Amino acid sequence: PAVLAMHGWGANASMMSPVVAPLLAAGIAVLLLDARCHGDSDDEVFTSVPRFAEDIDAGLRWLRRCGGIDGRRIALLGHSVGAAAALLHASRADAAAGVQAVVSLSAFAHPQEMMRRWLAEHRLPYPVIGWYVLRHVQRVIGARFDDIAPLHTVVRVACPVLLVHGHDDRIVPFSDALRLQRAARAAELLAVAGEHDLRETLRPHAAAIVDFLLRALADPGGAPRTGQA
Repeated sequence: PAVLAMHGWGANASMMSPVVAPLLAAGIAVLLLDARCHGDSDDEVFTSVPRFAEDIDAGLRWLRRCGGIDGRRIALLGHSVGAAAALLHASRADAAAGVQAVVSLSAFAHPQEMMRRWLAEHRLPYPVIGWYVLRHVQRVIGARFDDIAPLHTVVRVACPVLLVHGHDDRIVPFSDALRLQRAARAAELLAVAGEHDLRETLRPHAAAIVDFLLRALADPGGAPRTGQA
């Protein structure tokens, strides 16, 4: 089995490195990616949640060609925008074939709410400037916020989802995780201490995350597995 891990906005693959050792110890292969415009990947004019999802799709296609990887047992793990992209990919029936689980770290419920919070922090009035900015961003990325919002895509995700969120997250409020759990078909919520960046906060909870993935990625031809970090 394997996990593809996608970082968040403004980060790179190294952000996800803390998950590598616990997953490898549990017998799960790990692929870390740099999304376009991040890390060592190529630049583009812009990137977005849909483009993060395209990069996840490219990574999955590469991963399934690797020897020793069971293409039926692959999970996605993403942080923030990477989590939104993982849920978007998993919500698409054709693209999600073979994706058996999603671990979402610090996902926001709706990108429009995120942008409106950003506008408010910078004292930009929504009725005039903010409305135009949001419309312009949707035109540029070629997608409506409603169509890519985790609050809406998680409804269409058929595989198990683990939502991990920090109680002290000041970028994405903890209430977003509660909303996503209520909207999802089958989602577990792991509430942790910490803010938006969960790199250090996750260490005490590694065993719970690994156990969720082992249950979701159990070999359909064998006995269910349980594991320890």
